[in-house]
Amino acid sequence: MPKLLQLIPEYRDYVWGGQRLRPGTLTAEAWIVYEGDRIATGAWQGKTLAEAAQEWGAALLGQTAWRRTGERFPLLIKILDCQQWLSVQVHPNDEQARQLAGPDQFGKTEAWHILDAAADAQLIAGVQAGTSPAALAQAIRNGTILDLVQYHRAQTGDTLFMPAGTLHALGPGFLVYEVQQTSNLTYRIFDWNRPASAGRTLHIEQSVAVTNAQGAGQIQPAGELPADAQRQLVQCPYFTLNLLAAQSQPLTLETHGQSFHAITVIEGQGTIVCGDERVTLNQFETVLVAAQSGGYQLHPIGSVRALRASVE
Repeated sequence: MPKLLQLIPEYRDYVWGGQRLRPGTLTAEAWIVYEGDRIATGAWQGKTLAEAAQEWGAALLGQTAWRRTGERFPLLIKILDCQQWLSVQVHPNDEQARQLAGPDQFGKTEAWHILDAAADAQLIAGVQAGTSPAALAQAIRNGTILDLVQYHRAQTGDTLFMPAGTLHALGPGFLVYEVQQTSNLTYRIFDWNRPASAGRTLHIEQSVAVTNAQGAGQIQPAGELPADAQRQLVQCPYFTLNLLAAQSQPLTLETHGQSFHAITVIEGQGTIVCGDERVTLNQFETVLVAAQSGGYQLHPIGSVRALRASVE
């Protein structure tokens, strides 16, 4: 099997999207790592990531992911261009997902890394301290949830961890990298009174069932990262997210055979080199390093920053 798989993203447009992902075309989301994404080059060109996972199993995914999700690829990674408020929404945990949506469903714990933020950009993450479950349920049902939410300002480079059950919404002016479990289960609570023609169905009773009244997003402010270094941003049972930077020399990385690494360039250009295979990545392009690949390097072209997602 190949060590490196470059992926072709799928694009989705919703009412809140912008034009930064595909200039001249309204696009809300780029699904940059997704089991339906197709492989860009090599003998498996045109095959989906799901087909690759079925063929190579733990050699591609790693033992941890294989134990947790079997041949299902365990993560969904997107880039979001937010030019209007997204709906106020919530995601179930694994048990709730199975109860509400079927036995083959997964919950959705996620994290955001802010790639760009307007000076006045705000987001919603969690509800106000002291909110009772009964008050929360009443506000969801009667459409007054905005009276109870926590608003936050976030800057470029900040990272937010959002456990399943955390009420949340991104506001206009954000460009965001989002990593989550392999699930797109979303229960909308409030959609800013957009017209019915926008097709944005609300999921009131499901939202009441899964929203955690004590849930709040955890914000990690941007910090300095020296060149030729890496820093862990998030580690949870479902994924690990690291920020990588290389400028003066290659950055050496290692899968240890335990997990794939999904490398997405967020600034500059870089080349991933693993044995006799190499893939050069521009901004927002992604390569998947197979779990069995072992050691590899990120070579900067000038300078490069990238995010690395894995399951460890």
